[in-house]
Amino acid sequence: MPILEVNQLKKYFPVTSGVLLRQTGSIHAVDDVSFSVSKGETLGIVGESGCGKTTLGRCIMGLYPLTQGSITLDGLSLTRMNSAQRKDFSTRVQMIFQDPYESLNPRQTVRQILEEKYIIHGKNKKNLGSTLETLLSQVGLGPESLLKYPHEFSGGQRQRIGIARAVSMSPEIIVCDEPVSALDVSVQSKILNLLLDLQENLGLTYLFISHDLSVVRHMSDRIIVMYLGKLMEVADAQTLYTSSCHPYTKALLDAVPKPEPGAAARRTPLTGEVPSAEHPPLGCRFNTRCPHADQICFDKEPVLTPNQDDEDHLTACHFFY
Repeated sequence: MPILEVNQLKKYFPVTSGVLLRQTGSIHAVDDVSFSVSKGETLGIVGESGCGKTTLGRCIMGLYPLTQGSITLDGLSLTRMNSAQRKDFSTRVQMIFQDPYESLNPRQTVRQILEEKYIIHGKNKKNLGSTLETLLSQVGLGPESLLKYPHEFSGGQRQRIGIARAVSMSPEIIVCDEPVSALDVSVQSKILNLLLDLQENLGLTYLFISHDLSVVRHMSDRIIVMYLGKLMEVADAQTLYTSSCHPYTKALLDAVPKPEPGAAARRTPLTGEVPSAEHPPLGCRFNTRCPHADQICFDKEPVLTPNQDDEDHLTACHFFY
């Protein structure tokens, strides 16, 4: 049974103008997205900047109110929770943010940053010092870090503090919002391996958001591909990288640098700009940039359809290529 279910989720941001700030339109950041996540699984969420993947993660965290749809944790709807259930939800689902410096209060020491959650959630503060030292040890930092401020650490060390804060409440699910994109390449692998170790040791479930397909392949069991607020393709990681069906997924994979001679010349880059999320194209969202677009792509929106050979491989395309 899935631990987390997202059903027909929509998140629109109002567009206002004039002195009276009247609403003139909406940004369709996430538009009718559905999926589920099993306990212990890592679900990768990929797509270009502006596709809605970070908004989706923040909706799951409860940071944005939903325009429509539902999010359920163990069958309990996020929108129907009372205050006590909502507080419990906030301990069971945590988030690692993209920028490890912006997400940490520069005026607080690491001890203050970490103990804040214990205070807010009324956790037992007995022997809190040793608890925090153990927590830092789990992410590869020493006890002396407790007395330091965020600016005294490197980017990788700051992200370790962010990870320690996320696991401090013994969560079941962690939303990882591009957790290594702001780090040096030499540091990224260490943070990714740390996340894998924590998942194995603590039994965590990850929603791993990234635009880096090589990172997502390394981390994920299953992957969903988003474009302009819509799901384009859903498949397990191996299938997606070896037998992708959607032209957008193929283009993303084609853009990944390859070391083989002549690989760059064989690429088929996407042309054109990403359409406005305020006025998305009718029919298939990808029709303005798809090299295979036909009239049906402009007239009718495709639905996620299972592959004939693999019912868990879903593609939103009128044609499977």
